Amino acid sequence: MSDYSDFDHFGLDLRLIEAVRAMGYRRPTPIQSKAIPIVLKGRDVMGAAQTGTGKTAGFALPILHRLLPHANASMSPARHPVRALILTPTRELADQVADNVRQYASHTALRSTVVFGGVDMDPQTQALRAGVEVLVATPGRLLDHLQQKNTSLGQVEVVVLDEADRMLDMGFLPDISRILNLLPRERQSLMFSATFSVEIRKLAAGFLREPVMVEVARPNVTADTVRQELLHVHESDKQSALLALLADPQLPQVLVFVNTKIGARRLARQLQREGVNADAIHGDKTQEERMKALEAFKSGGLKVLVATDVAARGLDISELPAVVNYDVPYAPEDYIHRIGRTGRAGAQGRAITIATGADDKAVAAIEKLLKRTIDRSRIEPRPVPRSRRRGGQDERQRRAPGAASAPASAPIDEFFLKPYEPAAPSAAQEPLPEPAATGKAAGKVRVPALLGGSRR
Repeated sequence: MSDYSDFDHFGLDLRLIEAVRAMGYRRPTPIQSKAIPIVLKGRDVMGAAQTGTGKTAGFALPILHRLLPHANASMSPARHPVRALILTPTRELADQVADNVRQYASHTALRSTVVFGGVDMDPQTQALRAGVEVLVATPGRLLDHLQQKNTSLGQVEVVVLDEADRMLDMGFLPDISRILNLLPRERQSLMFSATFSVEIRKLAAGFLREPVMVEVARPNVTADTVRQELLHVHESDKQSALLALLADPQLPQVLVFVNTKIGARRLARQLQREGVNADAIHGDKTQEERMKALEAFKSGGLKVLVATDVAARGLDISELPAVVNYDVPYAPEDYIHRIGRTGRAGAQGRAITIATGADDKAVAAIEKLLKRTIDRSRIEPRPVPRSRRRGGQDERQRRAPGAASAPASAPIDEFFLKPYEPAAPSAAQEPLPEPAATGKAAGKVRVPALLGGSRR
């Protein structure tokens, strides 16, 4: 199966080729060269390619070409049923794929939309009820719309599972099974993923019919355009090492990965206190907040984006110069997905991992998966003031201009330095004299005021 030198040789509709050229595509990537002709023939496909190799165009362009005979300008929703369904694991990836589909179909009458959780359902409901040919969705939100009968999948001709390995990792298998059972039996099915585990192959066995395997790179191989580095530091020097990296003028933008949501929030706040233009995306943020941060990063208005693996899965940021693993990932496979955010489409990139002694086993597992040793690098950690490490501000910065200096320490009273000396008996310790017994008070014992008696 030979590679194609340009998009003209696929036999795609000229309107699609015109849109592709307007997006700056000139030469198909290997996965596109091998997948597009097979998808155009209507065959089921298992596409395995490392992230950042152009899988989206590999399935979206032939799908749009297939649906063009159904394109029409009618306002009737019945004339625009869902004919292609693309399932993705995360909101960000769904939005990205939908944006690519819109651009590919910009010169046609085909309609498309995207549905995912974390945002108001009403606009999505209106778009679905108006009718769309191509629907991009996350499994959970799609089931919500199906339950409310906002759309139907009875006329789907093509279904795509994108990043199938991540969908299984995130526990979407029951949702995927429910959705697949709602589709027509006669359909074309495509599965694209960076890796194919045993579980993925089991799903493919019941999902695909005599699929053609398309693989353009060995599993778990990183791109040659990414320079991988490992910085081994003490745990207390991690933040200062990151600050030193961010001071490098050759890294105008950096995507920083951490393992937890709370870690993402904390690191973003720490960087902000150091004067770094940073923000975070993670699962606890609203979709609006996540998209706002992502758009700011894509437009160059944000220097550092701190992200968890789930939030950043499938992000396509053109010409991203570097990725930093502030936390070494728990799973070695996640290392490949992380560094695949840089060095995309043939561009050069750097992947820097900051590791401590506690990460030695995780680093060894990654190198075993890669079948290579990651190059060790050195960097002078940028000093972090002690007050900043505690999360506070320097006392001199907190003090208002013109404020009086702190008073000097008070002199120590030498009395408190003397050894203990027992006090001499005093009159206060002598027994009280017996009062004279008069009237009703006769026979009563006088109680001192200290013990609750009355004063006279």
